[in-house]
Amino acid sequence: MGCCSCFGFTKNTRKLKPSSVAASLCSQEFLLNGNLEDSDTDLYNGVHRSYGVLPGTAKSYEKILSSRAQNGMICRGVPVKETRQLIRSEDENGDKMVNEYVRVCKIGSGSYGKVVLYRSIRDGKQYAIKAFHKSHLLKLRVAPSETAMTDVLREVSIMKMLEHPNIVNLVEVIDDPNMDNFYMVLEYVESKWVCQDSDPPKGLDETTARRYLRGIVAGVMYLHAHNVIHGDIKPDNLLITSSGTVKIGDFSVSQVFVDGKDELRRSPGTPVFTAPECCSGVSYHGKASDTWAVGVTLYCMIIGRYPFLGDSLQDTYDK
Repeated sequence: MGCCSCFGFTKNTRKLKPSSVAASLCSQEFLLNGNLEDSDTDLYNGVHRSYGVLPGTAKSYEKILSSRAQNGMICRGVPVKETRQLIRSEDENGDKMVNEYVRVCKIGSGSYGKVVLYRSIRDGKQYAIKAFHKSHLLKLRVAPSETAMTDVLREVSIMKMLEHPNIVNLVEVIDDPNMDNFYMVLEYVESKWVCQDSDPPKGLDETTARRYLRGIVAGVMYLHAHNVIHGDIKPDNLLITSSGTVKIGDFSVSQVFVDGKDELRRSPGTPVFTAPECCSGVSYHGKASDTWAVGVTLYCMIIGRYPFLGDSLQDTYDK
């Protein structure tokens, strides 16, 4: 594979600022916090604190959502359920409950909170629930004028618009203004394929890789047709159903654009999958950067390892 210049890009070295490193470490520490959901035992004792309504940063995205609904750009058959009351309790076995959902186990971490497997007592189905603390999200700054709460509200607004076989479906949002907890109830997908999970690295067979790629491309084309940039396409965000269908998940850094103007400046995706132009510090086209990430993901599927991985973050950008 050629260098950046071979593809018409000018390669500029991106130097990391100390503040960026500090923010990265802060985010990583939060992601590794295993007590996110279990630390709020005071809520079980009836001690409630008023957190008011969510901040106005979501208003612009709500306006976009409303505008698209009026123009027929939301193709959901069933709208996302919005619940404004949170009841935390325990079932007869002592398992924690969030409204109708019984906790099964922790299954991973999202960008700003834990992902926990729950079972609904109403339909018996399992759901993946992303659990956040609003107070922490409001303290975690991701840009000069944005907090992590901005990203979460943006993710919710975007997922409310989407319904596609290759996109993870948002089922319900639980947000009680009198509670610090915020939950996103998502369809549960059984597994995911992770690049470089064997030693030595081993890629997928051609038939499987082709099937996965077809689903990824279908999902990304759907997003771009609805003016959505995913921003972090990578194997970790590709979930595989028991029938072998690929579903794109984690829209925590996704962006909405209007009038075909997909130019972005902020590049919060994963460095290994970041397009060269995103590292230059100037604006870049979001759809093109998603396409680059799909290409890197395909490389991972075939070869079984990352194509541009350095010993440090700076080395990775330099590659």
